[in-house]
Amino acid sequence: MNDYPAMIAATNHVEPVPRRIRAFLAGEKVFDTTHALYVWEWPNYPQYYIPLEDVRRDLMIPEDRSQHSRRGTFAAHALRAGEVHRPGAARLLADSPVFVHPRNPYVRVDAIRSTRPVCVELDGVVLAESPSPVMVFETGLPTRYYLNPTEINLTHLTPSGTVTRCPYKGITSRYWSVRIGETIHRDLAWAYDFPTRQLLPIAGLVAFYNEAVDIFVSGQRLEQPKTHLFPPAAVPAIR
Repeated sequence: MNDYPAMIAATNHVEPVPRRIRAFLAGEKVFDTTHALYVWEWPNYPQYYIPLEDVRRDLMIPEDRSQHSRRGTFAAHALRAGEVHRPGAARLLADSPVFVHPRNPYVRVDAIRSTRPVCVELDGVVLAESPSPVMVFETGLPTRYYLNPTEINLTHLTPSGTVTRCPYKGITSRYWSVRIGETIHRDLAWAYDFPTRQLLPIAGLVAFYNEAVDIFVSGQRLEQPKTHLFPPAAVPAIR
């Protein structure tokens, strides 16, 4: 038995990085992301894992070797910026059995059809009204209200290219920003067309971030929660 406390994080533990992370080589920006992950490859400290879409692929040079681990298969890459060449500087996780991050054994997710009417507003504008929403209860998060697309005021919604992944619900098929007057509120609504088996009741339905809109349940306005998933700030609309 050690006479000092052990590290809390276990090997392969994954957490989102709340900061913007950038890296440079010889003055060239290699990556710039706000969607990095902490991955504990061993318990002492984590590594940054960067989404491929946020990396300069033109600076990456494939090397003819790979590495296998419990996280999947890594393809080795060098980095080249100008006259600077760094062999083995990057590893591309080309094939992984891990979807987003491991499911927390203490998290439960339920989707239940309700007869409590729900109204969604933003800055006094009604975005959606439903007499029968599907309520999603997920440990550690506020209740989400999924509504039929026919109950959404689509005149204020603009499709977004954002895609998010959840080990409990699946991969989002659509995201929308909300435009109120001259202001665009980015990525406030989403839908799962093909959710995981346990969440089939939300297939094709639309939900909004409680953190950013006003939600009324049976006529009572809910207090806006504060979570780590709070979306980006609103920006002026582009005419």
